[in-house]
Amino acid sequence: MIEQMSAEGEETVSLVDVLQEDEELEQEASAVLAGSDSDQCSYPQGYVKRQALYACNTCTPKGGEAAGICLACSYKCHEGHDLFELYTKRNFRCDCGNSKFRDLQCKFFPEKEQVNSENKYSHNFFGVYCTCNRPYPDPEDQVEDEMIQCIVCEDWLHGRHLGCVVPDCVELQEMICEACMNLHPFLRTYAAHLAVPSAAAAEEELKQEEEQSSDEEKQGAEEATSSKAEVSDGPSCKRSRQETEGKCRLKELQAIGQKRVQSGAVFWPSAWRSKLCSCITCQKSSADAGVCFLLDELDTVLAYENKGKNSEQEQRGHDPLMSALDNLNRVQQLEIIHEYNDMKTELKDFLQRFAAEGKVVTPDDIRQFFEQQQSRKRRRFDSGQF
Repeated sequence: MIEQMSAEGEETVSLVDVLQEDEELEQEASAVLAGSDSDQCSYPQGYVKRQALYACNTCTPKGGEAAGICLACSYKCHEGHDLFELYTKRNFRCDCGNSKFRDLQCKFFPEKEQVNSENKYSHNFFGVYCTCNRPYPDPEDQVEDEMIQCIVCEDWLHGRHLGCVVPDCVELQEMICEACMNLHPFLRTYAAHLAVPSAAAAEEELKQEEEQSSDEEKQGAEEATSSKAEVSDGPSCKRSRQETEGKCRLKELQAIGQKRVQSGAVFWPSAWRSKLCSCITCQKSSADAGVCFLLDELDTVLAYENKGKNSEQEQRGHDPLMSALDNLNRVQQLEIIHEYNDMKTELKDFLQRFAAEGKVVTPDDIRQFFEQQQSRKRRRFDSGQF
């Protein structure tokens, strides 16, 4: 492996490392789109479990009926339109070309039902978010703040409007906003035992655990001196499983009581859904409340993104470019480095123009960019500059 050296002679990263790092960043950026089909409208699939969605401000502006379109329709049917990117939504069927669009037919499936009655809409479909009901990015808001999506209503909220402190590593956690927590009070019971604690709460819990552990040690010592021989009923964890078999975990937690603040949004750690009660009563209650998806661990955005990343990797397969780099000499590698960096800069500038104008980048746009790159490269070669 030949590595590029800095002017001081210090070793820097190799070209392969650079390409691998960029590939990882590209996988992260494309995770949302890779889980959706960019070539075919998702309408025939019905209400898709989770997919990337857009709203067209050109066809369905504010004041009209809210509507959402799939990734493929955003490219093919709404090219050049003013689109709002909605990230992902669950259980949604593409509206493109139905009765909400007066002068537009879906180019994939012109014959669609008038409405998709099971779709759920919010102010997001008109380009505004959060409890402040503002657009994102907001030209009038100079405060740097991240937007976090509620997993229940799927609205996006500013961190400063959540009514709680945003914990570290928030990308690995799920958030339920205060409005949804209040709408589904049973979640407060789970939050007292499963949610990510604030720094102050975590410190208090640690102190209580240490005090409890100390008391248990003293009690154990006293019992040991009074009775040296005692018959065991078996491991406590096994006994606990036997005792709780067939019981409702939610009722058990309600009996324990709640200790945490009953306000503000709540952050939940990884795999918290697996700890929710799935007894028949709780399943029915969740379904009646419209939140049965919380019992499905594959409903998470993280699961959707991982599926997209895996699919992307399978489609790419083995990259011959990565293996071919080892066969290049130092001069050839340095030439490729410069070409690669130039292309990255030009591609970034190219994409920023679309972002500034609020336009969606289509496959044809990307194809045109690389055609221009090839044409420029041929001209340089013909003039002897390459």
